[in-house]
Amino acid sequence: MLSTPGHGHGALEALGIHPSGDVHWNLAVPDLIDMAVDRNEGVLSAHGALVTETGERTGRSPNDKFIVDESTTSGDINWGDVNVSTDLATFTGLRAKVVAHLSAQEALFVQDLRCGAEPSEALPIRVVTQNAWHSAFARNMFIRPEASELNGHVPEFTVLHAPHFEADPAVDGVNSHVFVIVNYEAKEVIIGGSRYAGEIKKSIFSVMNLILPRKGILPMHCSANTNGENTAIFFGLSGTGKTTLSADPKRALIGDDEHGWGSSGVFNFEGGCYAKLIDLSEEDEPAIFATTRKRGTVLENIVLDDEGVPDFTDGSKTQNTRGSYPIEFIDNRTMDSRGGHPQNVIFLTCDAFGVLPPISRLTPEQAAYHFISGYTAKVAGTEVGVKEPKATFSACFGEPFMPMHPGVYADLLAGKMAEHGSTAWLINTGWSGGPYGVGNRMKIRYTRAMLNAALDGDLDGVEYVTDARFGFEVPTSCPGVPDEVLQPRSTWSDGAAFDRTADELARMFNANFGRYAGGVSDEVNAAAPTPLS
Repeated sequence: MLSTPGHGHGALEALGIHPSGDVHWNLAVPDLIDMAVDRNEGVLSAHGALVTETGERTGRSPNDKFIVDESTTSGDINWGDVNVSTDLATFTGLRAKVVAHLSAQEALFVQDLRCGAEPSEALPIRVVTQNAWHSAFARNMFIRPEASELNGHVPEFTVLHAPHFEADPAVDGVNSHVFVIVNYEAKEVIIGGSRYAGEIKKSIFSVMNLILPRKGILPMHCSANTNGENTAIFFGLSGTGKTTLSADPKRALIGDDEHGWGSSGVFNFEGGCYAKLIDLSEEDEPAIFATTRKRGTVLENIVLDDEGVPDFTDGSKTQNTRGSYPIEFIDNRTMDSRGGHPQNVIFLTCDAFGVLPPISRLTPEQAAYHFISGYTAKVAGTEVGVKEPKATFSACFGEPFMPMHPGVYADLLAGKMAEHGSTAWLINTGWSGGPYGVGNRMKIRYTRAMLNAALDGDLDGVEYVTDARFGFEVPTSCPGVPDEVLQPRSTWSDGAAFDRTADELARMFNANFGRYAGGVSDEVNAAAPTPLS
């Protein structure tokens, strides 16, 4: 048995786990990858990255996520379709089965880690799993304490991860064989039935999203970067460009997905990145592409060619192909995973309807409206012949992970932006010239040029026009971008079709925001778009 001094069976037995095999504590990722290959949990790519498969669940399982309804947190949680309650008896029964399952394994893997790069706000965690590769994922994704810190490590939250244990919904009180249940009072998460590694990190993100607002700290589903003097944060749902746009050779990466905004500025929750890799190219995303060639990276659901080289254009297993790697694999990063107060707040959307401007400047009230809306449009291309985009609204650009009412997070954001004079921008990384199936995806080089112009102040002195429906200020010129690209209607060959589509999207925004209208100010409600017909 491999064990860190001061740990051993006793720490697991306190959880009710009585190991029947070896327990491997705090192994380094290269050792875990070797064990994963030996245990047939994955294979090595031609470049030495571990390539794994997650089975039928290739993404999160939102319908299988529950929060235990208990007295210490019940009043703070925005119960409903997203934050679904379960009772203590259901948690206790499934926890007993998870503990029995883990106890019976021939090996267990334990990681003692932290969530949060701001020392005063860091959450010590412990992740117990039956797979070496999931242990490697956890070690990549969270902050790794120094060896000297491990003896004093006392976890404040524990994840019991049993990806190969399946629940019986008829008996266990859940919706399927998959379950993710958070018990805030017990300070535990139990996960079963899914090998998708993202469930581990997102469960702890959800925990932080309840803990931090109570301290006046804004938890954010965003990426962040800085040039030392100017910090930017990037909100956006999966596939909108958070990871891509924050990896900028001229700016140091703070982190790619989860951050807090506290009294000293922005801090990363994580010690690594979990990048979406579909259609990844070395030309467009060289820093991220380079990580896929390194030993220590874990690739999920990637197809390898006959030579063992990843084919990132192959989405036959899933469009949600992923790569997990430590943040040290990005050379251009902040050494402490922290930055100052953001001067610029970027909302990213992938508008597959092709009607939102590629870049817009927002008023504070519009910023609150669009933060609560959390809009993007996904392409339904999983079925042959289906080409119509589908609007998706996720409050605060991370509703599945936000236990509290969206207004709590929006108020925190508005307060911090006002205090620090931040400017809000909406950037559309989606379609231009028509909707998906007609137009084309916005060129990354154009998006980068617009973003850099905003961050560098090059858009401060240009002329703006007001979008007729959404009220945004839209620049009429931008260095490195053709003028006509900036005005979406001019990129469509059929102006009437643009108008119909834009009006329909405006109505979708209004229908969605009806859920929140009663809990926001008249000024924020007035920032809603206005259909013209």
